[in-house]
Amino acid sequence: MTLIKSISGIRGTIGGRVGDNLTPLDVVKFSAAYGQWIKTQRNKDNYKVVVGRDARISGKMVQSLVMQTLSGMGIHVVDLELSTTPTVEMAVTLEHADGGIILTASHNPKQWNALKLLNKHGEFLNAEEGEQILKFVEEENFEFSEVDDLGKITYHNAYIDLHIEEVLKLDLVEVERIKDAKFKVVVDAVNSTGGISIPPLLDMLGVEVVKLYCEPNGNFPHNPEPLAKHLTELSQKVKDEQADFGIAVDPDVDRLALVDEKGNMFGEEYTLVSIADYVLSRKKGSTVSNLSSSRALRDVTQKHGCTYHASAVGEVNVVAKMKEVNAVIGGEGNGGVIYPELHYGRDSLVGVALFLSLLEEKQMKVSELRQTYTSYFMAKEKIELTPTLDVDSLLNQIQEKYKGEDMTTIDGVKIDFEHNWVHLRKSNTEPIVRIYTEAKSQEEADALAQRFIFELKELTNS
Repeated sequence: MTLIKSISGIRGTIGGRVGDNLTPLDVVKFSAAYGQWIKTQRNKDNYKVVVGRDARISGKMVQSLVMQTLSGMGIHVVDLELSTTPTVEMAVTLEHADGGIILTASHNPKQWNALKLLNKHGEFLNAEEGEQILKFVEEENFEFSEVDDLGKITYHNAYIDLHIEEVLKLDLVEVERIKDAKFKVVVDAVNSTGGISIPPLLDMLGVEVVKLYCEPNGNFPHNPEPLAKHLTELSQKVKDEQADFGIAVDPDVDRLALVDEKGNMFGEEYTLVSIADYVLSRKKGSTVSNLSSSRALRDVTQKHGCTYHASAVGEVNVVAKMKEVNAVIGGEGNGGVIYPELHYGRDSLVGVALFLSLLEEKQMKVSELRQTYTSYFMAKEKIELTPTLDVDSLLNQIQEKYKGEDMTTIDGVKIDFEHNWVHLRKSNTEPIVRIYTEAKSQEEADALAQRFIFELKELTNS
């Protein structure tokens, strides 16, 4: 059982002891710290925070604690109830709110939950803001409102519909052409809020929808991370239904994975790559992904005569870089698409709409589309940390050893060799060093990862 406090929020397993797990007391303390932080941002009479949740079983309990705590601090709450992470992000700006909280543990199993915190722009907090909230949690010097000044809680159940409307208004979403194409798609929403957002979007686009686990009851039928080994039923259903492709999203609907008409994974990394290909064909500009994402995005960006940029790992870092370079598309290689014309957050709804627009334009099957992109293969390994292991020293030694190579050190150490790359970084959430590699074959990627595991262990023992 686990409780993890970090600059991006608090997450943990439900039940157990205070301070060791995500208990009601931990939820209240973290909510109060966030409320206190909200009040330091602007001096005003009325504060407003948007709160929504995915469908996991503990969500209603956790959301009630969060909202009542904020109310106790005199902060008004807009309750979206069941929602998606990108929907909450958009609602913050549409409500002119001071912030937002999403109750979701993303792809973690059902015993987990988390509070993800947003600023007034509907974007995740940066490191400095996160540190301020952690300090408030530690001090526990909270000030609550008197009885006449309690915040009001207002229920608003239309934001998923509003989110869909905003997606359909986008210039690059070819609504009528998609309708004419008569696509058939299978959707696996892992019994969370993808089931009340993705099918309605597809309905508005005239797509025939076959639902698989679209009941938002929080009983995840399989591991909720949208990886090939967890999506065997979706793959089979696509073939059985002779569908054009399959869609899988994680419980809070910010990661989009696709399955081709043969039941094969399109590849999470290639969700962003293909959508960037479409966007850049219509609108030239820079692209951004994090250092651990596929080189394929750089390839497709350069194909369109545009410039690719890499950021440190983490959505907040990707967004910051996108703003810096005025990127037209960006995201993360885990299926997270950020389209700034809509909002600065990973969003499966806009990803689906843009992918359908691309597919209609290309007039080819999903498997054929995938063959138009260079194939890269990744390996993801890790080394457990011990209390005596000096990670910074290890990474400095690797940096010195490979100083003649193309290297980036904004987040750990990434070494770009001619035909492959390796990225070594200390995890922000677990006591491990992550080792990511990419190459033109799985065997080469695996071998490169094992080589650096060996080198790190050698340095540890030297």
